[in-house]
Formats: sequence, C-alpha cells, structure tokens
Amino acid sequence: MEQGVIVAGSGGQGVLLLGRLIAYTGMLSDKNVTWFPSYGAEMRGGTANCTVVISDETVGSPIVEHPDHLIVMNCPSLKRFIGRLRERGTLIYDSSLINEETCLNGDLADLKVFDAYGVPASDEASRLGSIKFANMVLFGAFLRASGLADITTAEEALHEMLPRRHHRLIETNIKAIGRGFSIMEEFQG
Repeated sequence: MEQGVIVAGSGGQGVLLLGRLIAYTGMLSDKNVTWFPSYGAEMRGGTANCTVVISDETVGSPIVEHPDHLIVMNCPSLKRFIGRLRERGTLIYDSSLINEETCLNGDLADLKVFDAYGVPASDEASRLGSIKFANMVLFGAFLRASGLADITTAEEALHEMLPRRHHRLIETNIKAIGRGFSIMEEFQG
C-alpha cells in the first residue's frame, strides 16, 4: 500500500523538518519512502512544502499529484493544495491559524468531502513554551490519523534527525507530538 503526503506552510514553520520526520519514521517502520522538498528562494517567511511517499513496495516517483494526506500550516497553503487532496483524503490543518475568520471565507472547496481535522497546533505549541513546536503537534496528529507509527518510533526519529545541539528540545518535542496524537484520538474516538 502506498500513501502520498503533502506538508505545506511558510518557511520557518518547520514544514520541511515535519516532512523529513514523516519519511524517517516511515523508514524506521520498515517502509520505503521518498521526501521531496520545495521552497521559495526567500525561505523564512516564503512558501515551503514537501511531498512524502510511504510505501510497502518500491516507490516509483516522489511526485504526489493527489495525496492521501494533506498537512497545512497556513491559509495560502490550504488554498493552494486543497484541490489536489483526493476525495475522502485526510486534511490536518492548524486551526489556530486557519479558521473561518482568517481564511475560510467561502472561496475554498467544501471540506466535507475530506476527513478534515482542525488541530490547534500553534495554541498547543505556545502552551509548551514556543510556537515553534506547532509542527510537532501536527506530526503527532498525523501519526495517529495515518497509523504510520507510535510515539516511541517518532522519538527515535527525532534522536536521529535533530542535530545534537537541539537534543535538549527532544523532551518538549515529544510532549508536542503526544498532544497532537491525543487531540486526534479525541477526534477519531
């Protein structure tokens, strides 16, 4: 079985790290994976997105036309990629930044054709001490929604992926992942 994922947001939100963690967690779960980044020349503050393919078989291409999962961290990314998400695909978005007041003003596709989950990732991250943990909250939500792996495997991926100088943040990252996982558990019952 193959699953395509698009992760999108602004440069500086940890979009590419989130995609790399999904791919690495897939590898640790004995899956074949690809990770394909894309970002504007301006990086921080510009647009950033990546695609991840997770498969039991050899991955033929890193290109994802119609993803099974879409994780978005801002309004422009939601507007840009929502039309590509396959019907009944899983949409996970940061509802702290994406809501009716900020960007859902009727010009988007009807979200009811998707399994859409608004996760207050930025708010949860702020409670943990920094909005920079929002990507980890969404990572936890994705892990629960996709069934890719458990939090223990995510912790192993963090130890492998993060540079040593950031290992002091792993404990808080794990809390953020756990919070996202729990929020998604509440949604899914």
